[in-house]
Amino acid sequence: MGKARGKGPARSATATAMAKARNNPFEVKVNKQKFSVLGRRTKHDVGLPGISRSKALRKRTQTLLKEYKEREKSNVFKDKRFAEYNSKISPEEKMMKRFALERQQNFGKKNIYNLNEDEELTHYGQSLADIEKLNDIVDSDSDTEERGALSAELTAAHFGGGGGLLRKKTVSRQQDEDEEKPKSRKELIEELIAKSKQEKRERQTQRENALELTEKLDSDWKEIQTLLSHKTPKSERKDKEEEKPKPDEYDMIVRELGFEMKAQPSDRMKTEDELAKEEQERLEKLEADRLRRMHGKEDHENKKKPKHISADDLADGFILDKDDRRLLCYKDGKLDIGNDEEEDSKHEEDGDNESEEDKSEEEPDSKDEDEDAVDSHSDLESGLESEEEAISNEREKKHQGNENNLQNDEGQKAEIEAARVELPYTFSVPESYEKLKSLLTGKTTAQQLVVLERIQKCNHPSLAVGNKAKLEKLFGLLLEYTGELATMDPPELKTIDRLVLPLYKLCQMFPEAASNSMKFVLRDAAHDMEEMIEVKGRAAFPGLDLLIYLKITAILFPTSDFWHPVVTPAFMYMSQLLTKCQVTTLQDVIKGLFVCCLFLEYVSLSQRFVPELINFLLGILHIALPKKQAQGYTLVHPFRLLGKNSELLMVSDKKDMETWQKQNLPLSIVTRLKEMSKTEMNHFRLSCLALCLDLIKRCGALYGSLSSFHEIVHPIRVLLTEHIPVSDFPKQLQELHQNALKELENKEKHYNPLVCEKKKPVPLKLYTPKIVKVLEFGRKQGGSKEEQEKKRLIHKHKREFKGAVREIRKDNQFLARMQLLETMERDSERKRKVKYLLHNLATQEGEWKALKRKKFKN
Repeated sequence: MGKARGKGPARSATATAMAKARNNPFEVKVNKQKFSVLGRRTKHDVGLPGISRSKALRKRTQTLLKEYKEREKSNVFKDKRFAEYNSKISPEEKMMKRFALERQQNFGKKNIYNLNEDEELTHYGQSLADIEKLNDIVDSDSDTEERGALSAELTAAHFGGGGGLLRKKTVSRQQDEDEEKPKSRKELIEELIAKSKQEKRERQTQRENALELTEKLDSDWKEIQTLLSHKTPKSERKDKEEEKPKPDEYDMIVRELGFEMKAQPSDRMKTEDELAKEEQERLEKLEADRLRRMHGKEDHENKKKPKHISADDLADGFILDKDDRRLLCYKDGKLDIGNDEEEDSKHEEDGDNESEEDKSEEEPDSKDEDEDAVDSHSDLESGLESEEEAISNEREKKHQGNENNLQNDEGQKAEIEAARVELPYTFSVPESYEKLKSLLTGKTTAQQLVVLERIQKCNHPSLAVGNKAKLEKLFGLLLEYTGELATMDPPELKTIDRLVLPLYKLCQMFPEAASNSMKFVLRDAAHDMEEMIEVKGRAAFPGLDLLIYLKITAILFPTSDFWHPVVTPAFMYMSQLLTKCQVTTLQDVIKGLFVCCLFLEYVSLSQRFVPELINFLLGILHIALPKKQAQGYTLVHPFRLLGKNSELLMVSDKKDMETWQKQNLPLSIVTRLKEMSKTEMNHFRLSCLALCLDLIKRCGALYGSLSSFHEIVHPIRVLLTEHIPVSDFPKQLQELHQNALKELENKEKHYNPLVCEKKKPVPLKLYTPKIVKVLEFGRKQGGSKEEQEKKRLIHKHKREFKGAVREIRKDNQFLARMQLLETMERDSERKRKVKYLLHNLATQEGEWKALKRKKFKN
């Protein structure tokens, strides 16, 4: 087939190639010495390339490659003779011991199956001698449970040729009867057949006897069962039931748990887009239904179509719509049926009428029968009468049908009017403020909320591409609409309060657009204030719409942030209102107090100090004083110590003070001040003063933890204690005054100012610095003998470790090359064999075709 495969030629080829390679003079390394020292051995004076490499390759070939080739071989000779390498035992003793061990091994092998006749062996409790007799002969034709099992004798006779069975029989017979001749094969088979038939007959008789016995037992049991069917009396049953133990509480709880409803898998949570899509479809369906009702069209989808009923239908699913059964009751000893008596009486009257008509119809017939048939037109007359009755009945039915049609028309008209009045279910987003105003005007607050909600649901951002921009614009339009509601006379504050909810929803959906709209409003308000100051030199408080916008800002955006793009400008704008807007009328007072309330709402969480708030409350208290004596406090703009508007909240009428009662000040009162009487105006002034005292109390509770709160509130405390005539005020105002003053005094805290300590600071404890000698690179530093020895060992260990790692890496590379060579040789040999087989197949195919061609020619 080919040359013998081996690895020797490959190695020899590499060795010869390396030997034939000539040394390049430029690669020869020469180690020159400056001085020749006597007695010193020099190594590698001249280094030729490849010499050390060839040595290492030769060494690995002799050791590592040999181990690699013999890695799966175990043909190693080991001398396992007894005491071969034990010199303490003499040769005679060794021979004797070896002979004894050999006899023991042979004896054990021979006597493995040598059974002792005295001992009786068993298998599952049965003797093996009895089992070998094979007395249980099973017939294959039997119908018992042992069907299919063959006896040993029958198996030996049919499948074993009968020879073994014949020998057993003859041996047993020869031992018992030496003179009797052995039976032939035919006789033995006939004997076996006779035995099997006899056993089959015996089993059949046993089966018949068993059936007779069972039938007899069944008949006897039926006779006895009639005697045993006597039931026990109830008294005995009760006694037995009482004897039964009652179930424990634990058992009752376990049984109840068995009847409890088990958890069922719930539907998955729908996404926001899916919910919006379902809501839009629902509203569109309702709108289509409303338009259908408005145009008076019939609902063909919901209209029940008559079902086809076959002649064979038994009406199994028939259900009565109403229960027509009558409840019987007795009243005063008589049967009382209730309202059904009237119906019965009506039915009776109808029955009487029908009976009278029948009688009237039967009378001419009876007369015709009694009289002679002289007039031949009597039958025609009766026919005409019946036709007239039929015509009258048809007219009545038409009249009733017309009435029903009129009623249906009236109901349909009412339904159309109701559908027209009803709000549409689908709306498009208004593109301008006029369209939004036309949608919401003339509707109640609840209807306006419904319209806005349906606009948001029908135009959800996930339903179409441009819906997001439309809803962002809707926030600005709705904000403008709330401002217009605030400017009405009177302002619709309740509607504004309800419209905050859709504004909040839109703000949560589009926070950036909402913040831009609110910043635009605040920017315009601040710009108007600056223009007014430039033109007139003073600014006035804004209208009610801007105050509402400031309140809405606190609801829509977080007010506790250190900086916020909407809240921070609103904060600055409110502080400018309290410092730049002059208080000239009572409207300005109520607006300023409203801004103060907003300030406290803004800083309720952050507790940010607002000096404008304290200054404005101080000014409000100042304009309520009767005599202007500024001692212990100073006023800040826009308030003046003396002037035209320095007594806006002063009340001199004692009767008005006595009749005053504390009440909340609604924001809508700003538009009704001109219509008030003098007494109402005084009551309004006292209410403003009460609100100011309440705000001072809230400021004390909010800013009481500040370190400089005592100095900040000192002017207000001086004014409350020294200048305000508390004795002239009503009792409720006196109580508010005491509560505010108490809140300010309780929060009074004294803090020591920060002062530098007079003592010098104690220096930290420092340790003596450790001076370490700077090590020079490349030199061995001196030290003790142990340290030098330790360093030498560490250096040697590192060097040896690196060398071992290097050698292991080279060994792995060498083994990888050898494995690659083996793989390449196997592949080349396989290719050669495949090529040889294909060549042989091609030759055979050619010969077969030639032979076939030759036969065809012949």
